[in-house]
Order: sequence, then structure tokens, then C-alpha cells
Amino acid sequence: MTQTVIVFLLVYIAMGFGKLPGLKVDRTGAAVIGSLAMMAIGSISPAQAWQSIDYSTIGMLFGLMVVSSSFIVSGFYDWTAQRVASLKVSEPILLGVLIGVGGLLSALLTNDVVVVAMTPLLVSITLSRGLNPIPFLLGFCFAANNGAAGTLIGSPQNMIAAQGLDLSFMGLLKVSGLPALLSLLVIWAVLAWLYRGRWALPANERPTSPVPAAVASPPLDRWETLKAGFITVLVIIAFMVDLWPRELIALTAAGFLLMNRKIASSDMLKHVDGNLLLLIMGLFVVNAAFANTGLPQDMLHHLNEWGVNLNDPLLLFWTTGVLSTIVGNNPAVMLLIPFLHPDAGTQDALGAALTLGSGFSSNLFVFGSLAGIIVVEQAASCGVKISFAEFTRSGGIVAVACMLMAMGWLLLII
Repeated sequence: MTQTVIVFLLVYIAMGFGKLPGLKVDRTGAAVIGSLAMMAIGSISPAQAWQSIDYSTIGMLFGLMVVSSSFIVSGFYDWTAQRVASLKVSEPILLGVLIGVGGLLSALLTNDVVVVAMTPLLVSITLSRGLNPIPFLLGFCFAANNGAAGTLIGSPQNMIAAQGLDLSFMGLLKVSGLPALLSLLVIWAVLAWLYRGRWALPANERPTSPVPAAVASPPLDRWETLKAGFITVLVIIAFMVDLWPRELIALTAAGFLLMNRKIASSDMLKHVDGNLLLLIMGLFVVNAAFANTGLPQDMLHHLNEWGVNLNDPLLLFWTTGVLSTIVGNNPAVMLLIPFLHPDAGTQDALGAALTLGSGFSSNLFVFGSLAGIIVVEQAASCGVKISFAEFTRSGGIVAVACMLMAMGWLLLII
């Protein structure tokens, strides 16, 4: 038991710090090594390890990643970024448009893929216009996290929550959609106030020649974009009807999109985040091995004795927010799901607590979400540095304001 607890703690230390101290082992590496260590020390058998992985969640996430990647290879994201950033509008309005686009795309497609695809493009376009890219990148990042919180398919942690609590697409949308939408207004108001008068780059920092795109983006293929859009609509309708397993819907859509005469399947699959899939699979094994010790069950029993009931949506909301800030939103949701036993009246409210708590709190620190890490790292590779302090100064206000707003909403629906 002691060895199991040590491995478990080391894995979640890596989740919090982004790597194991003193080693070049990132979150995914820690999850994979942790799962292998659990099998090596006998905390879980290889057969139990395979059985502990929720393949329904992995399948749905993989399928939706393929669907989202089809918009990358079709040139849709590049076309969207170019059209939005070239609008002849004032900087605050441009920020609002980008926030709206980021929130909408992330609600309909996997937010991490949207951020990966558009961050380098936004850096290139804003620099070309002589604008300070930081408020626009932060706005897009915050909107991706918050917008994704409104739907079942918006983020990996939403899919994990939906599978664990057996949430329906429409049920989660009813309780999470409105606060996710209102949070976009909060993001715009905070950033427009913080960066007032600081939209443009100083003359000596403006590029003297056209800024090249950070990545080679394909031109817009209208047919491929329409096909991807049509299949995405069918997927959403199928989720709403809720007659078939969601993972089969997502994988069927992925299969149709991969069968293509113009775009190689390898070009599409390279945009699937295999590291994220491995991280989630590894955490399933690590968490199952830890559960075999009986410690989580004892902890829950003691918490109930002390009056702490995680099946209270409001308490779950704040617990999710705090835990997401410490270890990240995906690991936090995976840790909490086994403790939840909703009845018919609290199922959707608990789902809203998980999705809103993990989504809104993730803007507080860079490491609170994969989207934040992606934006900061890709911006740095393009020559734009977003410091920890600058991210937190904006993200902290956004996170606190949105969490308070969501708390008020939960009080209304429970």
C-alpha cells in the first residue's frame, strides 16, 4: 500500500508541476510511467489495468479529435483567423469577435485542437497589424476554456464527466450552456479594461517586414470544410437524439472523414493529440490501482462523517475548481468521478458543477488547462512571451468573476 500511495502522489505532483522535479518527464510521461509502476509493484494486474481504462471515453475523444482535425487540414481555421483578424473594427470589438469565435468553436469542437490550430495564426496576424498579440491570445484562450464548459463535446474533461455520470447532451447544455455564454462577456469586459490604451505595439517593436505564418497552413478547401461541417452537425444531432453509444457516433464520423480521396489520413491523424489520450489512459490505471488500496473509500467515508458531501453540487463545484487549479482539469475530474453517486434530481447539476468548475477555474494559472499551456508555449515559439504574472493577472480576475457567477447559477438550479 505504501508503494502504491507513493507512486500515486508522484504522478499527481507531476500533474501539478507539469513535470517530475529533477527529471525531464512531463505529465503524459508521468501518467504512463505511473501506470507501468503500479503493475510492476503488484498494485494492479495487467488484466485489471486494461479493464480500468474507459474505452468509451477514449473512443469518443479520439473520434471528436479526428472530426476537429478535419477543419485544420481543410484550411478552415486559417481562413477563420484571417477573416476575423482582418476586420476593419476597433481593437475592443476585434477582441470581442475573437472571444466569440473561440468560445463557439470550442463548444462545438475539442477546445485543445482549436487552440493548437489558431494560436500561431493569431500571433502572425496581430503582429502584422502592429497590435499587441497578448490580450487577443489571452482572450482566445480564456474563451476556449469557458466556451468548452458549456457542451458535452467541448473538452476532454466534459466527455469524462458525461461518461462517468451518464449525462445527456441536452441535459448538460441546459445547465451549463447559459453560464458558459455569459462568461464570454466577462472575459471581454476584464481584458478590455485591463488593456485599454495598450492595444498597439510600440513603434520600435513593430515588425519591419511582413510576419510569416508560424506554420504552413493549407488554403481553404470549401468542399472539405462543408463535408466536415455536415458530419459535425450530424454528430451533434445524434448526440441530442441519444439513441446510440456516443463513442460509436464519434468513431463512425471519424471513419467517414478519414476515407478521403484528396487528403491523406496521416495528415489528419497527426493533428490528433496522442499525448492527451495516453495521459488519460495512464491516469485511469493509476487511479484504479489507488482505489484497490481502499484508501479513497475510507477518505470518502470520513468526509461524509465530517459533513462534507461531494454529491452536493455547490461543494463539488468549488472542490473541482480548487483541485483543477492544483493538478489540472482533466486529472481533477478523473479523481472526483468515482466519488459521485447522483440520483435523478442531481445528475445534471453535478455535471454542471464538474464542467463549469473545471473550465472556469482553469484560467487562473497557465498550468490549469492544456489550452493555457498550448497558448503560452506556442506564442513563445513565435517570439511572443506571455509571463506567468501577466497570464494570472488577467486570468485570475476572469476566473474569480466567472466562478462567482457560476455559483449563483448553481444556486438557482439546485
